[in-house]
Amino acid sequence: MPPVTASRGGRARRTVERMGRIVLSILGVLLAIYVVFGLVVPMVAGLLKLLLVVGVIAVVVVGVVMILGKSR
Repeated sequence: MPPVTASRGGRARRTVERMGRIVLSILGVLLAIYVVFGLVVPMVAGLLKLLLVVGVIAVVVVGVVMILGKSR
């Protein structure tokens, strides 16, 4: 078995560091996808639903005020 030299140990360390970076990058991408689809998309959908309800209520109130205003 050949002796382990500094260059071989350094190359192994670089390989492990590179693999660690790749694994952490993949985990970061998965976390970003989870945040977008698990948190941001439902939040935006809820906000749009809230705006729709507020808009419908506003249209009803404006309609009632216009009808009452024309009758007097």
